[in-house]
Amino acid sequence: MKKVMVTGALGQIGSELVTRMREVYGSANIVATDIRKTEGDIVESGPYEIVDVTDASAMHTVAKKYEVDTIIHLAALLSATAEAKPLFAWNINMGGLVNALEVARELDCQFFTPSSIGAFGPATPKENTPQDTIQRPTTMYGVNKVSGELLCDYYHQKFGLDTRSVRFPGLISYVTPPGGGTTDYAVDIYYQALQKAKYTSYIAQGTYMDMMYMPDALNAIINLMEADPSRLIHRNAFNITAMSIEPGDVAVEIRKTIPEFELTYDVDPVRQAIAESWPNSIDPSAAEQEWGFKTEFDLAKMTKDMLAKLRVKLGEKCVN
Repeated sequence: MKKVMVTGALGQIGSELVTRMREVYGSANIVATDIRKTEGDIVESGPYEIVDVTDASAMHTVAKKYEVDTIIHLAALLSATAEAKPLFAWNINMGGLVNALEVARELDCQFFTPSSIGAFGPATPKENTPQDTIQRPTTMYGVNKVSGELLCDYYHQKFGLDTRSVRFPGLISYVTPPGGGTTDYAVDIYYQALQKAKYTSYIAQGTYMDMMYMPDALNAIINLMEADPSRLIHRNAFNITAMSIEPGDVAVEIRKTIPEFELTYDVDPVRQAIAESWPNSIDPSAAEQEWGFKTEFDLAKMTKDMLAKLRVKLGEKCVN
């Protein structure tokens, strides 16, 4: 990668990926785009353009203006939000993806867009889910992700486009607040632990889902995009994960720092149904073998870092 355009740069992944990539590749070489303009480091630390991903012409104009050779397409609605607005989600998630792929094809760019564990469904094996398995999701978000994987494969096979992707698990970060995902409880629980010493989970006790700390997710994107293409068999998309956890596991780790922390449950039927349609744990061995995927953070190490970083971020709002 020499010059990269990132769509959805103000979102959960984008806001941290742009910062990280500017550190690695130089600020001038990472062009951040999103649908709105705001103040902050992403806008001020390097090139920034307002781009609506449903406007293919605008996306093409910006990509050509900066002579990018890589497009990282992150603009999308997340799982719970997509289920509340399914048609809107299809138009944003799939319409934006087609536009981004077409720009990449026209300008011969390397291409990345994330898939998700949401691409799996109730018929998928729940434990140690294989890289290649049945994918019959029951949510609009999942349908979008499976469609996206197939579409990216098509562009690679039909046009020779260098498409790459991973199936992200739930992503946990202290930088960006929760944004409408089913796994967002695993972010909010840390905020509430520090601010209230208690948390009410909308995901039921014993509901296991794969998770990953954001620094590991950023490394995965960069390492995959730098990988030797001749080694890649499963381009769209690789299973990756760092841990399989349920709400009680997180509470146990939090109590090592905040002993009085209380966890209760008030299950949201919509998000619980989505969670139950996903695997309990997935097998990342294809990513490990084909491009050396690995993680640094397990639940214990992540929890210590999350609480330490959030204490600084929240300041006087912390009660612990």
